[in-house]
Amino acid sequence: MIRPPYAARVAAGVVVTVLEETRKLPTTAITLPMTAVSQTLQTLMRFQQQIAEMAIKGDDVFDALLGHNEEEPEWATFDEDDDLAPPPAPTLVPSDDSDDSGESAAPAAGAGRFALYSSAPDIDTDDVQPVSTTPSDDVPEIVELLDYNDLTLAQLRAKLKTVGLSELQDLAAYERSHRSRAPFLTMLDNRVTAASK
Repeated sequence: MIRPPYAARVAAGVVVTVLEETRKLPTTAITLPMTAVSQTLQTLMRFQQQIAEMAIKGDDVFDALLGHNEEEPEWATFDEDDDLAPPPAPTLVPSDDSDDSGESAAPAAGAGRFALYSSAPDIDTDDVQPVSTTPSDDVPEIVELLDYNDLTLAQLRAKLKTVGLSELQDLAAYERSHRSRAPFLTMLDNRVTAASK
């Protein structure tokens, strides 16, 4: 087979490249502002880093010329300092029983958006009977198969992808009758609804 001359091959390649870039033009036009902003921010951050490096070098020069020792601010504490200092005595603040508005009370630890998933429930342990993790006659097979009682919400979510509708219903009934954890019940009920459609 006779190959065309090199210049003709380059010209054909240029034509194909122009056509490909023309097809990409709508996407490029949409992403161009984002790309420009991103590159501008990247350049500004590099410039700030270079300025900070120059300031550090300037500090080193002044320290060498003036011979300043590194001063420790009085607010800086280190682990070694904590070991030497005696622990502060706790101070008791009398509580005012007449103010029951609750506005001054600090929010409980774990309160917020992820409190349902990350903090232990505030329950009185005297009223709660321990949950038995030993298998009994009323435990569905899927509970034992998945080791359901030891799963976290994320682990259960991953394992539910392979579970059928009847097993999902068994898990939901088991959760309602044993531990009744709201996030688990919500997820199981949503999966049952989605699987039954």
